[in-house]
Parts: sequence; structure tokens; C-alpha cells
Amino acid sequence: MQQQQSVSSHFRRLVQLAVPVVAAQLAAMFLMVVDLLMLGRVGVDALGAASLGRVWVLGTLVFGMGLLFGLDPIASQAWGAGDRRAMRQVLGSGLVLAGLISAPIAALWLATGPILHVFGQEAHLTEQATIYVWTQIPGLAPFLGFIVLKQYLQAQGRVLPAMWVTLVANLFNALINWVLIFGHLGLPPLGVLGAGIATSLTHFLLFFALFWWMRRGARLRLGALLRRGAQRVGLLAICRFGYPVALQLGLEMWTFQIATLWSGLLGDVPLAAHTVAITLASITFQIPLGVSIASVTRVGNLLGAGESSDAQRAAWVALGTGAGIMGFSALLFWFGRNHLPRLYTADPAVILAAAAILPVAAAFQIVDGIQVVGGGILRGMGQTKPAAAFNLVGYYGLALPLAWWLCFRQDMGLPGIWWGLSLGLATVAFCMVLWIRSFGPARATRVDFLGG
Repeated sequence: MQQQQSVSSHFRRLVQLAVPVVAAQLAAMFLMVVDLLMLGRVGVDALGAASLGRVWVLGTLVFGMGLLFGLDPIASQAWGAGDRRAMRQVLGSGLVLAGLISAPIAALWLATGPILHVFGQEAHLTEQATIYVWTQIPGLAPFLGFIVLKQYLQAQGRVLPAMWVTLVANLFNALINWVLIFGHLGLPPLGVLGAGIATSLTHFLLFFALFWWMRRGARLRLGALLRRGAQRVGLLAICRFGYPVALQLGLEMWTFQIATLWSGLLGDVPLAAHTVAITLASITFQIPLGVSIASVTRVGNLLGAGESSDAQRAAWVALGTGAGIMGFSALLFWFGRNHLPRLYTADPAVILAAAAILPVAAAFQIVDGIQVVGGGILRGMGQTKPAAAFNLVGYYGLALPLAWWLCFRQDMGLPGIWWGLSLGLATVAFCMVLWIRSFGPARATRVDFLGG
């Protein structure tokens, strides 16, 4: 009876953390969508250019974000242990690291034009995409700083502030996009340039609004945090945990980017169908992603407090919750396969092609939920390298080679790509569960951050 109550308690706390995180994730996703929706009214070229720019922005930004996620196990376990000195240290180090890694990412963004040219994109689209990306460079460091603040608060179980700030930022972003893209309030219409400026300004708002909120309850001074955070030990500690996460997330994102490129080789209809299915899957993915982020906090806090058996139980509750949620998504995709694509297109050929792959998408919903929650659990434990290894083997050793073979050698077309992805995800999920069972929180110890 006591064990059941404990499991119920873990579940309630997990849900309390996860729901605001899911709301914040969906709001952040909409931040990236609103400019595309508005640019679609400007013209096909503007939409295409922004889409190209967005691929390069996300494909590079994911590595910086992954590196900063290295503060998750440090902050969550330090909070559980009541180590406020380590908390302040990791916050400062995270902010300094955000500034440092923004430089190489900005350099990659400055090379947008030549890189898109190498990929054979049309010159007029490349030119506009370059403008779209370049205008976002000023907001790069503030955005990465916002990620640090958000992860720092989440490590303490304080998830509502980031949610509210992101929701307010959505309103601000929509308004500024409307003014700058179409030319309102006496300003000229700037199109793609206006969308890039709006995104950059929104990133400044995200950082300073959340930092202002944090200052209300604590004596935080940005200059003092940066001076403290410049210490070598803090920077190296975050990088030690963060670089495998950066590798893990990069491998995963580029797997689906490559799948999209392969879908384009099949023609316009398969590409459109793939886009519809991957968009639907991305929306449902935000829910287990929220559970994953909550699991980082739960497992890390409990390990920091020395409660390893409870941390193990919290891990199993999180995995079961992620799988259960995605079970409902699988049913939605299966029974709605002929109706969901109509939300995005009226083209009969695209609807038919999307309906053919949504059952495959349904098949990988559960394992997708397990693998993303498993990654969160490993981050909370401070064991970030195994997830990177699992992704390398699952996606590049199995998923992509199998997807290519099924699609182009066995003439299965788009369903072949999706079956390859599904089996790769299943492999990653199986490895995650096996690792957590064998080397999970019950056998983990608190990470050492400040050397003692």
C-alpha cells in the first residue's frame, strides 16, 4: 500500500511539473511558426526563404542548446542536496557559456549564403534566407541565456515563470511580426527582414523578462553572476555533461532533416505528405518532451537528496507516463489517418499519401515517448554519454541505412523511410530502458561539480 502511495505521489508531482513545461514547449514551438504563417501571406518566395533559413538556424542552434543542457544534472542535484553555492555557480557558468558558444554559432549563421549554395538552393531564395538568418544574430546570446535561466529554474521545480514569459513573448512576437512584415504603424513593409528582426527582439524579451522575474525573489546581479561564472571549473563541468547531449540532439535532429531531404527526392506529393506527418508527430512529441524535462528535475533532485531508490521509482513512473501518453497519440494517428491530413491540405494526392504513413507514425509514437523520457532520466542522473551512443547506433547505424534501403532499393517509397525511422527509434528506446534498468538511479551517486 505504501509503495502504491509513493508511486501515486511521484505521478502527481511529475504531472505538476510536466503540464506547465508542455505549455511552454508548445508556446516556444509557436514562436517559430508565427513568422512562417505571416510570411506565407507575403509570397511563396518569402515563405521558402524563411523555411530554408529556419532549417539552418535550428540545425546549428541545437548543438548550443544541448551543450547548455549540461547544467541540468548539476543544478537539479545541487538543489536536491541544498547546495546553494553550487546553484549560483552553475547559473553564472551557464550564462558565460551561453555568451561564448554564441560566437561560433553566429559565425555559422554568417556563412548561411555559401552553405545554402553548396546544397544547391536557388540564388534568390538563398539571398533572402541569408537576410532572415543574419538579422537574428543579435538575439542569439539572449536566447541561449534564456535557455540557461529556464533550465536553472526547472532544476528547482519552478516551471511556471518560463511558461508565462513564453506566452507573453508569443503575443509580442505576433505583434512585432505584423508591424514589421506588413508595414504598419507608419513603418515600411520589410517582409523577411522584418521577420528576422522580430525574432531577434523577441529573444531579448525572453531573456530580460525571465531575469527580471528571478531578481524579484533573489539578489541577482548579472555582472556578479558573469564574474563568478567565468571560473574554469564551472565551465568545464557544464561542457563535460553537455557535449554528449549536444551530440545526441544533433544526431536526432539531422536524422529527420535527412529524411525530409530524401522525401523531397521522391517528388512534391511525398514531400508534402512527409511534412504533414512530421508536423503532427512534432506536436504530439511536445507532451512526452515535457515529461522528459520534468523527469530531469525529479530524478536529479532525489539523487541530490540521497534518495536513490525513490529516484529509480520516479524514473519508472516517468517512462510509463511517457509511453501511456503516446499510446493515445498512436490511437489518434491510426483512427484519424484519413482526417488529420485535411487540417493541412485539400490536395487529394497529399491526403492519400499522408494517410498511408500515419499508421507507421502511430507505430513509433510509444517508442518515441520512451526514448525522449529516457534521455531526460539519464540527464538527471548525469549520465549523458550513453544517450549519445544510443542515438548514433539507432539512427545512423540502423534507421537511416534501413530507410534508404527500403525506400530506394525495395521501392517502398515514403513508407519505407518511415519504417526505417520507426525501427531506429525502437532501438534507441530499448537501449534506454535496458540501461536505466541495469545502471539506473538506484545505483547512481550525486555528480561532483565544484570538486568536493
